Amino acid sequence: MEWKNIYRGLLMGASDVVPGVSGGTIAVVLGIYEQLIEAINGFFSKEWKRHLGFLIPLGVGILVAIKVLAGLIEWLFEYHPGPTQFAFLGLIIGVLPYLFHKSDAKSNFKAKHILLLFIGAAIVTSMLFGGSEETEPLTNFTLTSYLWLFMSGFLASAAMILPGVSGSFLLLIIGSYSTVLNAINVLNFNVIAVVGIGILLGILTMSKVIHFFLENYTTGTFAVVIGLVIGSVFVIFPGWPVSAEGLITSVLTFATGLLVAFLLGRIEYKQ
Repeated sequence: MEWKNIYRGLLMGASDVVPGVSGGTIAVVLGIYEQLIEAINGFFSKEWKRHLGFLIPLGVGILVAIKVLAGLIEWLFEYHPGPTQFAFLGLIIGVLPYLFHKSDAKSNFKAKHILLLFIGAAIVTSMLFGGSEETEPLTNFTLTSYLWLFMSGFLASAAMILPGVSGSFLLLIIGSYSTVLNAINVLNFNVIAVVGIGILLGILTMSKVIHFFLENYTTGTFAVVIGLVIGSVFVIFPGWPVSAEGLITSVLTFATGLLVAFLLGRIEYKQ
């Protein structure tokens, strides 16, 4: 068991609660993204025990963070939305130098890769202009609403595993974010189970797709991933604060996010 994955899972789980921030992006920050995709794909292989040793501590950390931090994240976004979003902006932007270095963009990127980068950014940015208004949490559930929640979990998890694409933001667009968050807070196990099954199947499906492209079109895949991360910057950017106090606070939280990304990178890549 790779027990250090618990703290990695805590970071990924905390980010998955935040609309606009991707757990996949945090996996990239931590330097475990490719290993994560490999472990999910290898779960049904002969080396399933090794992959399970990677995934179980990570999953424990993610689940604990989602349950424990859901209320805190909700509170921060309600009372301090701007500084909170700037902190995540710093974290996301802080991973871009690593991605450019990892892909050796200076040497490998051609015109087609630049185009893929712009396409990736456009895909995420387009999420700003679609979707429904978020509604009050559902309290009465029918078969139709359970099917809707299952598909919400499937689509959100497929997005969640992609760097730059926020599963929570997709839930917000679909209109199921408040229902899912409320179910976590009040421990509505029926909703949690239905969404959880959708999430599991979505992760297994999308990980196979990503693994195929990483294996066969590595540079192009990195170009799209970088574009997705860049696009998420536009999605989460809350606008400039109007007050001097708000501006100073946001600058400080942004710098904190950058510093955290830098320190996490140093810790992970030394291991």
